[in-house]
Amino acid sequence: MIAIVNGEMEEIDGNPSILELLAIKNVERPDMVSVELNGVILKRNEFGSVKLNENDAIEFLYFMGGGFN
Repeated sequence: MIAIVNGEMEEIDGNPSILELLAIKNVERPDMVSVELNGVILKRNEFGSVKLNENDAIEFLYFMGGGFN
């Protein structure tokens, strides 16, 4: 199937869940990533149950700590 992952059109095998997609994409710290699916931020407890569909748009959002020196 075709999906848009972080702004790039990609061919993805099957119909993976968000959790499976995080593994497919080798996301090292999935517990530190928020996921937006078609403009909606998913709750972490939904990652295993929400499956991707053709033409879905997925964004992995990485939050960085920091501040002023």
